[in-house]
Order: sequence, then structure tokens, then C-alpha cells
Amino acid sequence: MLYRGRKLRTEHKYYLHIHDYMTVSRRVSSVLRMDPHSISEEGYNIRSLYFDGPHAHSLHDKNNGIFKRDKYRIRIYNGSDSVISVERKSKFGEFVSKESAGISRKEYDHIMAGEYACLADKEAMVLREFHAALAYRAFRPVVIVDYWREAYIYEYGNVRITFDKKLSAGVNTIDLFDPNIVLEEVIPVPQTIMEVKFDAYFPDHVRKLVNPTSHIRSSISKYVLCREVGIKHFKE
Repeated sequence: MLYRGRKLRTEHKYYLHIHDYMTVSRRVSSVLRMDPHSISEEGYNIRSLYFDGPHAHSLHDKNNGIFKRDKYRIRIYNGSDSVISVERKSKFGEFVSKESAGISRKEYDHIMAGEYACLADKEAMVLREFHAALAYRAFRPVVIVDYWREAYIYEYGNVRITFDKKLSAGVNTIDLFDPNIVLEEVIPVPQTIMEVKFDAYFPDHVRKLVNPTSHIRSSISKYVLCREVGIKHFKE
């Protein structure tokens, strides 16, 4: 599905108790293959640095249920700087779109130092628009979101079923590579976040594996959960 030139995907989120997670994960893993980027049975680590404007647009737009909203983030995997991506995740009602482009560690360091000119003439539009958000809308890094993702994929329908665990906020730094980062978990330990993502087609036999009718969909934002923890620490 396309909307204003962007490819949209359906994304449903659920909180699972640990016992439900173990049951569903076992069913899914028996049919779908694990994401090849996984480094262990836990999957792989995702760490993202989110940006927001001086009036906290991204935070308030989510909490107020605005139909169209965007979030910018810089993301790394497994603590490595070999792949650093600038991403814009856009929400259109119940549909999502994600655009991404790679940057170098040197460019990341420039951005963190407040030097954005390296992005102004990039070929990728998402980088140029990220530059505009930084330079003209005063977007700044606000919180680190860290978690482990156990991901499974199914080619038909471009289906991804993920289980996100140990969701934590960085409470003492905004540097993705800070070796002294302090992480605080933000949801009760017995709960896991399951996300089900697909294009226009969700095969019925895969749908039955996750059995969504037995779980309650939730409007879950990892960014909001971690941002609220960060605000609490800032006030303290």
C-alpha cells in the first residue's frame, strides 16, 4: 500500500506475559526462520537515539493520537558502529512507514557535536530532511532506547514477528557508544512486547501461530515509555 509515495505496512503490538511469550515464541520458531542478523537465541540488540523538537512534538503527538506523526532516530545493532542508520518512522493511523539511510561513525560524531552540515547535500532525502529538522526545527537528541529483539521472518507478505525484551532507557547519557551507559528497564520484567508486521497480505497459517484474538492489542511506544523515564530522572 502506498500513501504519498511511501510504502505502508500494518503493525500490531501486544503485551505478552512471560508464559504466553514462551508458548507463542515456540510456535512461531517452529515454522518461521529466525532473522539472520541474530547473534544468539535472544536475537540481537537494538539501541536507538531519538530526537525531538523543543516542544516535544514526537512525545505529544503520540500521546494525543495525532493521525500522522514522525519520529527521527539514529540506530545501531549489538553495540557496533559498523552499521549506523538514520531512520524516520512515520505513522498514518494504523499503518507505518520507515525510511532509513546509513551514516559513518565520523558523521555520527559530527551530529553529536552539533555539526549537521555533513547531511545537507546527501543523496538520501531522509538525511536531508533530518538535517532540516536539526538545523531549522531545533531537533535534539533526547533519549536512548535499548532492547533485545527476537525476530522471525516469513517471505510471503513480508511478515515479521518480533519479541522485544529488556526494554530500557538510557538515563545518564545520549551517546549510543558511551561505555558507561546506565540502562533502566521500563516495563515489568514478566512482560514482552510482541509486534506483528506485514504488507498487504498476512498468511492465515502464520496468523494462527500468533493467535492475535487471544491477546489484547496495545498502543505501545517504546520511545514514549523510555522518554517518560528519562524525564523523571531529569526532574530528579
